[in-house]
This record gives sequence, structure tokens and C-alpha cells, in this order.
Amino acid sequence: MKIRVQTAVFDLGAEVDAMRQGRTDIGAIASFVGLARDMNDGAGVTAMTLEHYPGMTEKALNALLDEARARWALLDVTLIHRVGRLLPGDPIVLVAVASSHRGDAFAACEYLMDALKTRAPFWKKEETPQGERWVEARASDDAAAARWGEP
Repeated sequence: MKIRVQTAVFDLGAEVDAMRQGRTDIGAIASFVGLARDMNDGAGVTAMTLEHYPGMTEKALNALLDEARARWALLDVTLIHRVGRLLPGDPIVLVAVASSHRGDAFAACEYLMDALKTRAPFWKKEETPQGERWVEARASDDAAAARWGEP
């Protein structure tokens, strides 16, 4: 199980290959890659800066991973979240989940992304043609996370 908060770009293929290395018990790997968009709330976005509080953020991500492991039979998880200044099209987040069966892999991957969007302490500031603005929490993200119930 790997959690990383980093400025460097990640390679989905390399991360999945690393999960598979030397293993024959994995039957499914589900993955999600989030990308920076050039549009949000009707305004153009030219860049986004993600900030975190080192130590606190990793602790929160580990708690989410523990919750996912308690719910599903997971063989491995890689969770990477980038921080720093990102441009439209840049990868922001990777969740890759390995399990013996696809059901657990799909569900855990989706759960981790929903939980990450609502409970992981990251702060996002967008650069737009009109200036900078902080990105607020979204009700749609809260609704998506609520469907999983209490951890």
C-alpha cells in the first residue's frame, strides 16, 4: 500500500506495473486519474495550485486507506496526490486498487476518490482571466461520499 503527496508527475502505467510486479494473486486493478481542467464553474482556468499540510494530509489519506481495506478485500493500493502549480491537462490524482476480483477493486477505487474529495485536506486555488480564487467544497462531492455511509 502506497500513499504519496508529491509535486512530480506520475506515470499510471509504471504505477500499475509496480503493483503487479511478482504477483499472481491479483485478478483486477481498477484505477482513476484526475486531471486539471481548463474550465470550472463557468470560468476559464489557466492554472491551479494545490496546497496541503504535510503530515496531516498523509495521516488523513492513510485513514481513508484503512477504511477501504476494512470494507473490501484489497491486495494493494496506490494513492498519489500532486501538490503545487498545475496546468490544464496535468494529472492531479491517481487511485489504483488491486484485488482478487473486479467488484472489490471498482468499489474501493470509487470509494477512495469520493472520500478523498470530501475528507482529504487539500486547498485549491485557481488562476482565471479575472484573477485568483479558492475552490470551495461542492455539494455534489458530499452527496457522492454520503452514499457510502459512515466509515
